[in-house]
Amino acid sequence: MPAKSKAQQKAAGAALSAKRGDTKKKDLKGASKSMEKSMSEKELEAMASTKRKGKPEHRAS
Repeated sequence: MPAKSKAQQKAAGAALSAKRGDTKKKDLKGASKSMEKSMSEKELEAMASTKRKGKPEHRAS
């Protein structure tokens, strides 16, 4: 599943880093914290690898 915004892509990258053990899970905040718990490494990798070009900074509600 591709990321819908730059912020979502960045959060997925942070969650993926924590899931792999590169960063501490306690350092995660907000969306990245819940993403790390609820998504698999494969799902996070797909979202984090989304190209940022043309994506809004934040997704409109």
